[in-house]
Amino acid sequence: MTGPTPLLDFFKRGEVARDVRLLTARGELAPRAHEQLAILILLVADADPEIHEAADGTLNRIPEDALKAFLARSDAAEMREFFADRGVLPAQIPAIDSEEPLIDTSPTTPPDRAAEPDRESLTQRLAGMSFPQRLKAAVKGSREMRAALIRDPNKMIAAAVLSSPKLTDQDVESFAKMASVTEDVLRMIGANRGWMKNYGVVAGLSRNPKTPIALSLNLLGRLNDRDVQMISMDRNVPGALRIAARKKIVDRASKK
Repeated sequence: MTGPTPLLDFFKRGEVARDVRLLTARGELAPRAHEQLAILILLVADADPEIHEAADGTLNRIPEDALKAFLARSDAAEMREFFADRGVLPAQIPAIDSEEPLIDTSPTTPPDRAAEPDRESLTQRLAGMSFPQRLKAAVKGSREMRAALIRDPNKMIAAAVLSSPKLTDQDVESFAKMASVTEDVLRMIGANRGWMKNYGVVAGLSRNPKTPIALSLNLLGRLNDRDVQMISMDRNVPGALRIAARKKIVDRASKK
């Protein structure tokens, strides 16, 4: 992993309801491989016997070769002791750095209706879903679903979108530009080293009026002259950022 684990953080803080913990323990909520495995390890220690047993059973159902190959990855080092105690050791050759979950026991996957033209019907469908259903849609749904659910007022739903194995750089770039997402979403994007290697994400965050000013100012030096010039004239961004952009223009001009 190259950054935060949004969904895992909710489980670590103990902010996840029992029905969602059980859903995840059964393997029906399948975020990125690293987060999925880390969450299942947490749930094995859950005080609820049903959740503990479900998580233990799901871990046992992960194909052993896939698990050993994953444990050989550099980002899985902190998990090796847990699995060594269960008699599972890393393979000699690490798995390809894939985001796909190691196990998905869900009987159905939310239908991909990304091409569906009726946006209102999608909104109505999402509004009619229970919280666990929206959570599963955030992780497994179409690109259109992710674009809608990243704006969900519930922080855990938005975090689930960012933990989806289906998430693309294009998705993140689009989210970075959205003024309708929360500051928490923008902070999570800004804290992910992998996503911040994408110039489009950096530029989107820099120009987003919802981005925390400290983050925007920090990103200013990474922008090209054209984008700095645009920010210096953009009245939608904070005044402090416009002023900093003007100073950056003067400073770069003096060095040429």
